[in-house]
Amino acid sequence: MNLHDVPSPRVAELAGLLHRRAPADGTFATEVPRLSVIRQSFSGDEMTHAVHQPALCIVAQGAKRVLLRDEVYSYDASRYLVISADLPVSGHVTDATAAEPYLCFRVDFDPAEVSAVVMAMPQTPSRRPPATARGLFTSPATDGMLDAAIRLMRLLDTPDDIPMLAPLAMQELVYRLLRGEQGGRLAEIARVGSHAHRIAKVIQSLKARFAEPLRIDDLARDVHMSPSSLHHHFRAVTSMSPLQFQKQLRLQEARRLLLSSGADVASAGHRVGYESPSQFSREYSRLFGVAPSRDARH
Repeated sequence: MNLHDVPSPRVAELAGLLHRRAPADGTFATEVPRLSVIRQSFSGDEMTHAVHQPALCIVAQGAKRVLLRDEVYSYDASRYLVISADLPVSGHVTDATAAEPYLCFRVDFDPAEVSAVVMAMPQTPSRRPPATARGLFTSPATDGMLDAAIRLMRLLDTPDDIPMLAPLAMQELVYRLLRGEQGGRLAEIARVGSHAHRIAKVIQSLKARFAEPLRIDDLARDVHMSPSSLHHHFRAVTSMSPLQFQKQLRLQEARRLLLSSGADVASAGHRVGYESPSQFSREYSRLFGVAPSRDARH
């Protein structure tokens, strides 16, 4: 191990606190609302697929690779990943062992809380358009962010303090993010009337009605945008068109039905909006790399 491999004292402390709350591999909810601890003791190439809700993930040990369509985002100890809008992503842990498992601190965002912090900041994040509007980004974690994360984890040892102190630490964590080098991208999602905020509303509509036929004109009218503007800004945030996004939602829900509820291939495809079983199988295989019937058996 060389000097660059040695984690900072803050990162090492956060890793120790996370390890205590994750006795085995998995995702563990905590007594602090919206705070979870993630542990995995092995690495591999097998992808997990999910529609990831807005969240902050700080890696304290190990490394992970996340894909948004063809875009690759890699992050490791002392770095964080922000997903500022619901996005269908895939990913896998790239650095983890039984002795040094992957450890991640995750906080799911409350959009109202982010908006409240933006409004209350004496010096709001820059309103200059960010270099990209993408709803996913990584950056090095600052000492201030790590301190707030550590305080949240320490509160688990004094649960009586959680109702009073956890909201304060959560607000500080959001504040530190907004003050960071990419804070403007998170702030744009929170600003009512911004293009990013409107696209977040479109995403919620697609999630609620993904099995229905896609009507771009209706979606655009609901958020007071033209269809062409909706397409442009939707792709800027998500890296895909509304139709491609809907397809990802459908296929991920179909996979959930196949793997967790025992639905057969034909009914799973029909329930998520596919009229053609062959089209469903073809698009499922393209996304997940395996035919739905074989995936269900596996």
